[in-house]
Amino acid sequence: MSKIIFDSGISLDGFLAGENRGPGNPMGGVSGKIHTWMFKQKAFWKHINMEGGDEYGADSKLIDDVFARTGSYIMGKRMFEEGEVHWKENIYKTDVYVLTHEKRKPWVQKGTTTFYFINDGIQSALEKARQSAGEKDIRIQGGANTIQQFLNAGLIDEFFIHIAPVFLGSGIRLFDGIDQNIYDIQIVEVIPSDLTTHVRYKLTKK
Repeated sequence: MSKIIFDSGISLDGFLAGENRGPGNPMGGVSGKIHTWMFKQKAFWKHINMEGGDEYGADSKLIDDVFARTGSYIMGKRMFEEGEVHWKENIYKTDVYVLTHEKRKPWVQKGTTTFYFINDGIQSALEKARQSAGEKDIRIQGGANTIQQFLNAGLIDEFFIHIAPVFLGSGIRLFDGIDQNIYDIQIVEVIPSDLTTHVRYKLTKK
């Protein structure tokens, strides 16, 4: 059965992104600190249609696995705007639903990626994403506010975080404003790595 998941890197003090985010400053300029482990992996660059990476190891397999299990994506407008000017065509290779107030026709890319712009909330985006995903999972891609909306609506089944050994001190926290009474949370898997710690959690509504 299809699950609703997210998969995110964070700092030790819980930040997903830095300050002053925008198309000219994606993630507030902290992606190199949070995602160092990922940038080393050939699998990451392969999935964004670029050459790069030093190794194909256990961390690459984790990256391959999350792409393989994902049948559709949901993201917020800010993340989309930051990525639109940088992403290669067809990096998602499936349907992506963007939460926005902007009225815009679908952006059909070469290949199998189409961006749909959803103006009527997370439930509408989720219904459409379910149809696209089939038996695969729906990944809430980000940013933090979008993930928080789905968490607080009691809709997340599982998440995988990658904790970088760095303090950022300021920025956008992944888990700000989360209702503590919605879920029972179980640690399913902890995977150590040289540059991060991978932790997978299962969420069950109370």
